[in-house]
Amino acid sequence: MFALFVMVASVLVLMVLGMIVAIPFFGMAALTGSLSPEGLNSPENIGFLKYFQVLQSTGLFVVPPFILGLLYHGNIGEYLQLNRTTRWQTYFLAAISLLMVIPFINFIGAINSQMSFPESLSGIENWMRTMEDTAELMVEKFMKVESVSGLLFNILMIAIIPALGEELMFRGVIQRILTNWTKNHHWGIWIAAFLFSAMHMQFYGFLPRMALGAMFGYLLVWTGTMWVPILAHFVNNTMGVFGYYLINKGVISKDVEEWGTGVKQLPLVIFSFTIVGFLLFLIYRNEQSKTKMPANQIDSQASRID
Repeated sequence: MFALFVMVASVLVLMVLGMIVAIPFFGMAALTGSLSPEGLNSPENIGFLKYFQVLQSTGLFVVPPFILGLLYHGNIGEYLQLNRTTRWQTYFLAAISLLMVIPFINFIGAINSQMSFPESLSGIENWMRTMEDTAELMVEKFMKVESVSGLLFNILMIAIIPALGEELMFRGVIQRILTNWTKNHHWGIWIAAFLFSAMHMQFYGFLPRMALGAMFGYLLVWTGTMWVPILAHFVNNTMGVFGYYLINKGVISKDVEEWGTGVKQLPLVIFSFTIVGFLLFLIYRNEQSKTKMPANQIDSQASRID
């Protein structure tokens, strides 16, 4: 698929240029040492890995949608639905929804984490567990900062860039293409959400991430503007970054990560699911009261390139 080619080409170009720029600042030792598990214990290597992460995210998700928007449609803002806006109440409700959905998402995550395979598939399970453990270790090293400047950089790296890039790529491009292929916006939303979750290669958090991806997808369809799912994605990721920072500082208890995961917290999970459903219904109803964009379609004026 042409979109995949653009993603690969973009990230390769940025990586090569980024490596050339990085050598004078980080040195060859950081480039080679950061690839080993021991390298994660070095602050210099962590700094390089963060730089590498920003390059990778930008190359994979931020740059390609603009290239594809130009090639597919000619009008980038129209194709990616960036030149549209909506009522401030919708943005507010979307942000609150992401705050309220935490217990329900944690509940799904707890169920997902219990996933196991039969003995015949133990090799796959071990591989998936290794990928999960490696990702968790990397996130822990990235998130562990003491300064406000470190916190702000993490918000840029983990919240701003992914919220912008992943929404533009998965909701703005991939969901649109899938909707055009299937002629059904529900299929487009859920397949894009599946791919969005699979891309992270963290299989023990697959279901909650897919649920969030679907939520972002419906927000785009209902509102007709990319800025609503971008805001929702940003709020979700920023909560994680800021929450980890406060936990690391001892300001709040680590127990907040367990909201919604125990049997005794099932009422909280039900409340979370109910209130988020109500908030999403309000968004849907408010947007349908306008004559801007039907909820049963995504603008399909762009041509399709396979």
